Amino acid sequence: MTENTPNRGPFETGIPDEVRRHFRAAHREMRAGIRELLPAGVFEHGRKARREALLAWRGIIDAALQRLEEKGDEA
Repeated sequence: MTENTPNRGPFETGIPDEVRRHFRAAHREMRAGIRELLPAGVFEHGRKARREALLAWRGIIDAALQRLEEKGDEA
């Protein structure tokens, strides 16, 4: 297939573009409403928590890679 069409999942092929646009607009408005209800610190704390979780995963992956390299030296 050579045409430049976006990769769509099974639910997107039967849904008209206009419906998707309205759904995305509704989603943006809902998120904006939630941001108005909660204090700004909630979102900053969430961002910092996600960052720490990613750093923890980086540490786990780095340790696993190091063990693989050490075992490769033994073989």
